[in-house]
Formats: sequence, structure tokens, C-alpha cells
Amino acid sequence: MIFPEIEPNEQGILEVSSLHSIYWEKSGNPSGIPILVIHGGPGGGSQPVYRRYFDPEVFNIVQFDQRGCGSSRPHSELIENTTNHLIEDIEKVRNFLRIGSWHVFGGSWGSTLSLIYAIQYPEKVLSLTLRGIFLCRDTELKWFYQKGASEVFPQEFDLFKSQIPIEEREDMIKAFYKRLTSEDLTIRAEAAQAWTRWEMSTSHLIPKKLSIKKAYNENFSDSFARIECHYFINNIFLEENYILKNISNIVNIPISIVQGRYDIVCPMRSAWDLKKALPSANLYVIESAGHSMKETGITQKLVYLTNQISKQQHLNR
Repeated sequence: MIFPEIEPNEQGILEVSSLHSIYWEKSGNPSGIPILVIHGGPGGGSQPVYRRYFDPEVFNIVQFDQRGCGSSRPHSELIENTTNHLIEDIEKVRNFLRIGSWHVFGGSWGSTLSLIYAIQYPEKVLSLTLRGIFLCRDTELKWFYQKGASEVFPQEFDLFKSQIPIEEREDMIKAFYKRLTSEDLTIRAEAAQAWTRWEMSTSHLIPKKLSIKKAYNENFSDSFARIECHYFINNIFLEENYILKNISNIVNIPISIVQGRYDIVCPMRSAWDLKKALPSANLYVIESAGHSMKETGITQKLVYLTNQISKQQHLNR
């Protein structure tokens, strides 16, 4: 279904500002088709399993950890951590690796950042392969953190909101941000665990204990929760509905969208709205799937699509 495990053939740390240094890696074929993998979150970090969605004989697979997460430093840092900083970091990685243009692959927040990068640097993007579309609109944030997802996973949401006093629950993101930026490390850790557990509990069609367990890894949950909340309370540092307002910039880029029908984290509406704005894009709805790229149908479709990129490249030679 996915390709065998591989290790990076090159990796390093790139200083992108006087404060931030980000981890990057290359795997697969150094002379192959360049493809950039953009991880989710914000704050999720790259993962070894992401390399396995691409034929290592064909692709030069590039990953990096966004500011403040994974192996990037300083860990969990919110200063100088905005969407535009991340977009410029992508360009710094591309220039550092001397890649003229590349295919871009991203899911969830990775789909958001992929779209914004393509909007701002369309000449550098050969194609977009996107999964679990997240347009970061106010309606999407309210669905997941106020009311919507709460009606599908009520037990898990009650556990999530139990961290917040009743009088603060009208704005859960604001209430969590207050705690995730607290100088009291116990309060911060408890909030990070609750925030992360909520998302991990809802990411699969059938909840997976292994996924939920990530919430109890304090190193992961701290950066994941703090950075996500930091971006969401600031509307990802862009105007509302930025992606759809600037969609004309990417109408000539080949785009494939893979969406789980029962994605609770990033509901189907966002993928549908993106498809309507981009009639030439291919939308693949996976009927028996939730949000995670590890859902069987989503995995199969993503691997099929990356194989199609390699076939198309071969035909174009």
C-alpha cells in the first residue's frame, strides 16, 4: 500500500532568522522529481511515515519542521512565528537545496500552507496534492472548537471543555490560549494535553488509541497545542477567507484534492468550496474515511496520485 521505510540521505538545520532554525531533510532519489511535503498542525512536525507515500526510486522527497516544532529550534516558540514567516521559510529551503520548482504535497494545515505558498509563489509549484482541506475560515474554527464536532464526539468534547470554567467557554480558543501561554507550567501542560487529545480523538473515522496517546507526549503536545492556538487566535495572520479570495493565482496549477467524507476535523464543506472555486481541480471523496492520511482509502488514493505524477513526468520527457 505504501512504500518501504527509508531513512534520509541528507538532513540538516537551516537558520532562517536570528531566532529560528528549522530542520530539513531529503530522502529517496537525490536526482528524482522534487516534491515538498508540508506537515499539519500548525505545530505537528514532519514524520518518517510521510516518506512512504512516494516511490523512493522516482522522487526527491523534501520535508521540514515548521518553526517551533519537531526538531526545529527554539521549541514551541511563538515569537516570529506567522504564516508569512513559514512561507518565506519554504522559499529559503528551496533556494538552499537549489531546487527550481517542485510538486507540493500537504494535508490539513499542510493543505492550507500549500495553497498559500502556491498563491504567493505560483511559478515555483508544479502541482498540488492536497488532503483534508482546511481553509482556516472562522466557520471552520467554530465548528471544531465551539459547536459542530462537539455534537459528533460529545464525550470527547466534554473532556476538552472541562479544562475551561463555564464563564469562559463562549470562546474556547481564547480560553485555551490564556492557559497555553501561562507562566505556570502545570496549567500550560494540562491545557496542551487537553487540546491535543481533542484533535487526536477526532482524527479517525474510528478513534485510534495510538493516535490519542500522542497527547500524553508533553514535548509534542506543548508545541502542537501552543502553535495551533497561536495561529488560530490570530486568524492565521491573514485576512478572513484569504485562500478563496486569491484563488485566481493558482487556476493553472494541476490540483488533486483527497477528502474523507466523514472528516470531523476539516469537514467536507471546505473541500467542496475549494473545488467550486477551482473547477479544473480533481476532487476525490473517500466515502469510508475521516481526517487522517492513514485512513486506508485516503492512503491508497494519495499513493495512486503520487504515482500518477511520476507517470506524467515520464510521458513529458
